[in-house]
Amino acid sequence: METLWWLLPLLLALVIGALCPLAGTLLLVQRRLFLANLVSHAVLPGLALAVALRLDPGLGGVISGVAGALLAERLSRRDRPGQAGDEAVLNTVLAGFLGLGVLMIPLLQIRVDLEAVLFGDLLAAGPIDLLRSLLALAAVLLLLAFRYHHYVYLGVDPLGAASAGLPVQRLRLLLTLVTAFTVVSAMTAVGVVLVIALMGAPALVALGGAASLRQALGRSALVGLALSGAGFVLAIQPAVNLPPGPLIGVLCMGLLPIAALQAQWLLARG
Repeated sequence: METLWWLLPLLLALVIGALCPLAGTLLLVQRRLFLANLVSHAVLPGLALAVALRLDPGLGGVISGVAGALLAERLSRRDRPGQAGDEAVLNTVLAGFLGLGVLMIPLLQIRVDLEAVLFGDLLAAGPIDLLRSLLALAAVLLLLAFRYHHYVYLGVDPLGAASAGLPVQRLRLLLTLVTAFTVVSAMTAVGVVLVIALMGAPALVALGGAASLRQALGRSALVGLALSGAGFVLAIQPAVNLPPGPLIGVLCMGLLPIAALQAQWLLARG
């Protein structure tokens, strides 16, 4: 069994590799990908409080992440002079929640491995981490199964979706919950800082030339799957011996030139 020590981390890497791009694609088509960045930083206070209360850190992280996202959205509605004002609110809430989480660690006198939280520790993954990721993947797939057409409409024409009577706020809240669940489940694999790369880069490549949102979702999941699997296998090679999470983040950055070339090719064609 010791020779198969890599099997559980590899399975987790593959699940996260499919999960994050699915959620990221949904956010990207609605121009809300920054929400994932906000949530990923806002999970820290809830995680610290859950550790202090001896509760599941994942539950605390989800609650804190959703609270940060809801607070940012509520405050940005009051700041309507322009998009720049909304961005200032989002960035301030992001920094505030991150700072609060860091301050809570010494105040609550707890031990939290910040490096593992921020950048992941895939080789230390356990069965509970894999189960949490599978549940998050199931949540994303259920959301797509029951609300796919609503999210297509919301991504193409948000004002039209609201005028047509779609529950826009409820749809956004559901996506926020799924995003928080995704971020927390990916903490072990790539950390809360690098998860945004895995949510964004595959989605960016997959959307280029996609005929439908369904096609883009499938492409992004396959790209993320290949990226995470290749990053993990490369990282554990004796000649390389690097942390898998940061390496996967670097590989995500390598997708950006591909996305740029893809955009130029599509522009030249049409």
